[in-house]
Amino acid sequence: MIAESRSPIAVPLRMLETFTDTAVYQESSLLTHQQSEMVVLETMDYLCSHGYFRHVGSLVNSRIPDSIEHSTNPPTPLAATLLEFIVKPLTLISSQQAKDTYRDTVLWALCKDLLTQPITEQVRNFILPAMAGGKQGFPFEDLLQALAPVNHDVPANEGESSPVSHSRVEPSPWLLYSLLELGDCQVERLNQSALTSYLHVLETLLPTLPSVGRAASHQAADSDSEEEDMDTLDPMFLKSGSLNSPQALREQCIAMLGSWNHINCFLRCIFSGLSHPTLLALCSILHTLMARHNLQVHKFRLLYTLAFNGAFLRQLYAAVLGATKTTATGSKVQLLQLLAGGIPMAPEDAQRVVPPLSLFCSLFSHSLMSLHDIDFYAEKPDRSHAMPFRLSELVSMSAVLRDVCVGIIELAIPDTKPTVGEDYRKAMNSVGAKVSDGADLDFQRQTEDWAHLFKVITHVVAQLKARDTRQRFCPHGHWLSTRVNIQATRPSAMQRGQTMSLFGRRRPFPGLVQLGRSDMDVNDEDAPLLSVTETRQLTILKELPFVVPFEERVKLFQQLILKDKDEHQADSMFFLERGNSRLIDVMIRRNYIYEDAYDKLSPENEPNLKKRMRVNLVNFQGLEEAGIDGGGIFREFLHELLKAGFDPNRGFFRTTNDGQVYPNPASELLVEHYARHYYFLGRMLGKALYENMLVEIPFASFFLSKILSKHNHVDIDQLQSLDPEVYRNLLFLKNYDGDVSDLALNFTIVNNDLGEAQVVELKPGGQNIPVTSENRIQYIHLVADYRLNKQIRAHCMSFRQGLADVVNLEWLRMFDDQELQVVISGSQQPIDVADLRKHTNYSGGYTDEHPVIETFWKVVREFTNRQRRHLLKFVTSCSRPPLLGFKELYPAFCIHHGGPEEDRLPTASTCMNLLKLPEFQDEETMRSKLLYAVESNAGFELS
Repeated sequence: MIAESRSPIAVPLRMLETFTDTAVYQESSLLTHQQSEMVVLETMDYLCSHGYFRHVGSLVNSRIPDSIEHSTNPPTPLAATLLEFIVKPLTLISSQQAKDTYRDTVLWALCKDLLTQPITEQVRNFILPAMAGGKQGFPFEDLLQALAPVNHDVPANEGESSPVSHSRVEPSPWLLYSLLELGDCQVERLNQSALTSYLHVLETLLPTLPSVGRAASHQAADSDSEEEDMDTLDPMFLKSGSLNSPQALREQCIAMLGSWNHINCFLRCIFSGLSHPTLLALCSILHTLMARHNLQVHKFRLLYTLAFNGAFLRQLYAAVLGATKTTATGSKVQLLQLLAGGIPMAPEDAQRVVPPLSLFCSLFSHSLMSLHDIDFYAEKPDRSHAMPFRLSELVSMSAVLRDVCVGIIELAIPDTKPTVGEDYRKAMNSVGAKVSDGADLDFQRQTEDWAHLFKVITHVVAQLKARDTRQRFCPHGHWLSTRVNIQATRPSAMQRGQTMSLFGRRRPFPGLVQLGRSDMDVNDEDAPLLSVTETRQLTILKELPFVVPFEERVKLFQQLILKDKDEHQADSMFFLERGNSRLIDVMIRRNYIYEDAYDKLSPENEPNLKKRMRVNLVNFQGLEEAGIDGGGIFREFLHELLKAGFDPNRGFFRTTNDGQVYPNPASELLVEHYARHYYFLGRMLGKALYENMLVEIPFASFFLSKILSKHNHVDIDQLQSLDPEVYRNLLFLKNYDGDVSDLALNFTIVNNDLGEAQVVELKPGGQNIPVTSENRIQYIHLVADYRLNKQIRAHCMSFRQGLADVVNLEWLRMFDDQELQVVISGSQQPIDVADLRKHTNYSGGYTDEHPVIETFWKVVREFTNRQRRHLLKFVTSCSRPPLLGFKELYPAFCIHHGGPEEDRLPTASTCMNLLKLPEFQDEETMRSKLLYAVESNAGFELS
């Protein structure tokens, strides 16, 4: 063919120009203008049906230089001629003689032979811009009519998929690129009907865009991962270098979708009223961008605009609730109910609920991130700009979304394995047989959709749970799921110890398949595979721990610790550790307890703090205290050590107005290598948790939230727990009606550490940037971010690393910040005297039936809860009872005969949880002596 060779083309092009020119036929005076036009139309129809655009495109690629800039101006005279040949059939579409069949033939041929093919530099930089910006205009609306699904205006019913095109054009990413390029300057002139067609065409073409690979999708879901994205290479891309790479094509298409012209087009379509099919098409487009291309809401103008449109969010949620399916009995059931029940659904049903639900959760989650608690909890009827849902609506919404999360886990981890596994696929490929790549691609896309939905829905549920934790708006027990039955008493992977390695593994996504050997630890090949039930339970504990009762999670946590202790403290392990001591043996001076512990229990001296520890104390006279540490001295040592380390007078921690401790930002000015001290204190707190020892240290809620967060980051609403005054001032600035510039603020903050004022810029050049009404929101968030995160980032990171050296943070993430405080310090429930008596031991001659003991328990039952707490603190050094009752107290509460002298006061040995009780004969003496001792700590001793 001439187009594919270097033969002269002037004569053929002149012939083509002559026989497609109506003027030539009119000059012969044999044909009228209409007849001449019909001849040309029929000629072009025939040519287009027989590869016209393919051959002209070959000339474009072979005769126009590829090193050209993006321009509508022809780089050569031949380029101008070839452009005319491409445009000529298109201009005839508007002819009165042209029929719809001609339009479809020409436009389908243009797409098939030119626009769906890998785009060359000549087409990209000249042909497409020239067609889009030509004087005669490109018939963009006609192209949409030719490509649009024939039934896109018909609402999708249950059992029907989203509208599908019946055109002869095969969707391709290059056709998507071409459509976006041609439409960018025309979308603003489209009417409502054409805009609807445009959305449906984009919905059809967008899935062909090369997506971010499974590895990168998982990395995006894993907040701890910092690796770069990877591409999933379609075989077509391996044969073409067009647009440099799949990533370049993807980025350019997404950039064009995010242009002002397209954003305004989409918003106009939304605000003028969306039909249900069009709404689903828009949801499908935006869901595809987020699920398969990792597009973040705050990085895409359309998404963050819609995130703050309350009316759209309500419409979107109503569409999610309204998606139904007709059952075999003729009744309608919500698709959300099917999801919540873990019931598989047909792809066409999933397409009607997954994209809108995913989009809603993404947008609503983003709006919640910027919504302060004062706005969240404010019940006002007309505040769509702030909070589109009432608290009562959020209660029912959170319950629905909670159950959907559980249902998706059941869908992701089915009872049966897929029929075609990866091993089977490899075996077939090894003998030359092929397994359908199309099925692979569809499966991957479905996986990406479900994985993204699971990620965003668990995130928004966690956000609502966090709000409820700070200030309750849901009823008691609301977050517990009736579909989840996880009990620590049942044999499972917990008791087998498999959770040690599995808990830190990735989510069951991607891959809607049962976890198999590939998901197991490669170094743990002998470990048995988990059952479906165990895998689901572990996923729930990792992603949705709050649907499990707190008491059960505490039991699971303790079982995890016990299993780990078996590996590090059991006698069988001691002999396996050649060259290491079977336990940690340290000598500590009582009046230098922190300094000695910091030195002798450093990572260099004791890298494994999980071993059993034996402590020998040296008294104030320098003499070693008598006695053998059977566990009591160690517990007393650890209690005093933590008390000293977290004492604000030492300088590592400060207290809030409520007396809660958090890292002191100025500690770096007080001590060299301050981060090592936080690492040490984190290890010591971890050791207390590891040894099931309660420590009565009130931590600030924002600090515990940072410890539990994978990002070591908390939001502005946590500032209230750090500095209520600063929080109130920032809210005042947010709602200030006057001219903010009159307040004379700039983007700086002043630290007054150790009496020295230090000005810190919140952003580069902050001293010269005034705070105005336009940028005050940014200022507010930067101030909060500095106080909560940046100022103490190194402190919190070191503390968290030290804690994680002893206790797996994934285990602690089963709890929220308030629950973790209970795990650390004990229950805040009233002390159960009957339970305490049931688990009390006696020595020295006392028994449970002894008259003095009977009197003691009668007096304690009459104590107020405050007095009971004083008694418990006097004996055990902690005023709170164990989480699971006094059966968990170790050593057990014990009452020892303290002698017959009634003039003596009761004394205690907190290291052994031992109360030495003299033989008081009457109730009044028992009450007065006991209260005097416990409220003044009189007679406190170690031995």
